[in-house]
Amino acid sequence: MALGLAGTVALAVGGRAAGALPVRDEFALPRGEAAIGLLVAYFGLGLLIAAWWQLGRLVRGPQPPTIRSLLTTFAVWAAPLLLAPPLFSRDVYSYLAQGAMVSKGIDAYTYGPSVLGGAAAAEVPAIWRDTPAPYGPAFLALARLSAHAGITGMRALALLGVALLATQLPRLARRCGADPAQAVWLGALNPLVLLHLVAGAHNDAVMLGLLGAGLGAALARRPVIATVLVTLAALVKAPAALGLLVVATLWAEHMEGRWRLARAGATTAVVAGATTVGITAVTGVGYGWIGALSTPASASNWSLVNTMARFIGTPHTWRMLSLVAVAVAIGAVWLFRRRLGPVYALGLSLLAVALLGPAIRPWYLLWGLVPLAVAAPDGRVRRVAAVGSAVLALAVLPNGFPATAHQVALATAGAAAALLPIVVLHLVRLVRPARPAPAS
Repeated sequence: MALGLAGTVALAVGGRAAGALPVRDEFALPRGEAAIGLLVAYFGLGLLIAAWWQLGRLVRGPQPPTIRSLLTTFAVWAAPLLLAPPLFSRDVYSYLAQGAMVSKGIDAYTYGPSVLGGAAAAEVPAIWRDTPAPYGPAFLALARLSAHAGITGMRALALLGVALLATQLPRLARRCGADPAQAVWLGALNPLVLLHLVAGAHNDAVMLGLLGAGLGAALARRPVIATVLVTLAALVKAPAALGLLVVATLWAEHMEGRWRLARAGATTAVVAGATTVGITAVTGVGYGWIGALSTPASASNWSLVNTMARFIGTPHTWRMLSLVAVAVAIGAVWLFRRRLGPVYALGLSLLAVALLGPAIRPWYLLWGLVPLAVAAPDGRVRRVAAVGSAVLALAVLPNGFPATAHQVALATAGAAAALLPIVVLHLVRLVRPARPAPAS
């Protein structure tokens, strides 16, 4: 626990200079302070990843930590990050601007944050200033309520989502036949959760919390509640709608008669549609969010599809191929849903969306990683997910901007410096004399 805490403390300290600071604070920094902050932040990130990996070995050992101790460890590691500025992304400033737009009666699905002008628009990255919100009406309503408290309000909202997710993981794992401790380690203590959901305050936290609660209700044979919760998750971010496949599949298993899957699917669709209409009416933001779902498909976003398009010069064709590839991958996975189990199939499907979709970010891996944490068999898939999490945790700078060669060198040096205390601790454990056995 101490090593991970030291890591997040260093991250928070370094983030005071190298994080996603408000524009006025960033320009006021003394020369060289941001470089030192980056070095310290990556030193802390190296410690955090090492602590998480060591904890994983304990979780898989003969006497794993209790669920309570793991959740306590998560709370201790997360606490310093609450005192830091936003880290690893500037998306929280977009959320604040979109919440302010809704408060002022501006259609966030038609206009970008630039319509606000002033400081609120200046904080939003240039790529998003003139683009409509790609999020559902449930999130815009929450952003409207949270925006009054600024970054603190958005981070509190993300923390509620993370807390809901963390409490659901052990229950979901037990119902799916997986080890609860391993589920908490991979799905909650994961560095991507701490960096991007806690420190970055991404709305994926709310989506995943609601999705986890919906899956729990579906596994507990409460399909109507499950459908409402999963639909709410999709009305935060659209990929969660794939969770309705799990609800319909599990609902069909408890029906009698013919055409069970078709009947369950139709009933799920009706409940989801009613929930969508109700939430859209209550929030009053309209149905522009359906058209705005194409916002992440911008050619300026980084993705496998856009990378291929830049080389070959046919972005529209590659985006169409991307959609086809995602559809084929999801269809193939669900053909084997009986062998895989519906929750495991959902995890693989969401990974396909994250990896083959029109935009990719490190925290998108969490869409599929959370279902995999509670349902994947112990073996290669979990190992790949863990290694991928550790690698992607290093992929984005704390300020959320593309890295320069100088910044890459500083980040590499900071992460490498973290090896020294780790090696020292390992050597101390090796030379520490064993305690004598108690007299019988």
